[in-house]
Amino acid sequence: MANALLQTEIPNIAASHGKVRDIYDLGDQLLIVASDRISAFDVIMTSPIPYKGIILTQISLFWFDFLADTVENHLISANIGDLPATFRPHADQLTGRSMLVKKTKVLPVECVIRGYLAGSGWKDYQATGSVCGVKLPAGLKQCQKLPELIFTPATKAEIGTHDENISFEECVNTIGTDAANYVRQKSTEIFTKASAHAESRGIILSDTKFEWGVTDDKIILIDEVLTPDSSRFWPAEKYEPGRDQESFDKQFVRNYLEEINFDKSGPGIELPADIIEKTSAKYIDGYERITGKKFEL
Repeated sequence: MANALLQTEIPNIAASHGKVRDIYDLGDQLLIVASDRISAFDVIMTSPIPYKGIILTQISLFWFDFLADTVENHLISANIGDLPATFRPHADQLTGRSMLVKKTKVLPVECVIRGYLAGSGWKDYQATGSVCGVKLPAGLKQCQKLPELIFTPATKAEIGTHDENISFEECVNTIGTDAANYVRQKSTEIFTKASAHAESRGIILSDTKFEWGVTDDKIILIDEVLTPDSSRFWPAEKYEPGRDQESFDKQFVRNYLEEINFDKSGPGIELPADIIEKTSAKYIDGYERITGKKFEL
């Protein structure tokens, strides 16, 4: 298995480190670098997943281009030659996994679009017959396709804490009526377009989360977009409602942690080599299906 990048180290330049990304503040721009770190249950594991950061970045770049005529985004460049001079000598850490983007005022809500009844939505439905306050018909199965897309915003949580689902009214109270209506409409529009593409590639897009920021009085799409880390993608040929589905993300990591009764808190752990390898292969498969390109190792 190839070397993997756990964290970038650019001499004399500080970064803020999220669960997966290292972010360098360049004034009115940001350099976002996707590492190969992996988190599960909001805990960052000590083992990286080879190629993961490159795949996340390249999938986002694919979608930014695919959606360019639908919504404006924050991307400036993904070329090393366009970075400030201090970063260019570190191409070994940055190539394929970095994006130079506009700095925005981030809207403090995550915009979740659900097309299927999965994850926390399924748990909510079992308990209340609704998902985030949206009433649904009785008798739906786990992972069943919903009668129509639903918008279920959430607050943005700090590292180590869980996002909290909120109602659309709370979203309005948080970011204002015009902004809430805009991000709901645009999130639904781009989900619909992306879902049709995914379907053409033999993939079901179950749900995803979008993030938005404000710059020059415009709301634009930011962060990663429609990656296996921000979305549930299922292989259509194996889809069957009434059970959990296979996916193109870190399911092997989650399953392993459940098997060993990981307490879902505290420090992360080392992962077995076969779990790392299978997880990396899943990300690669997802990339190749979504983009239609062969992933060059």
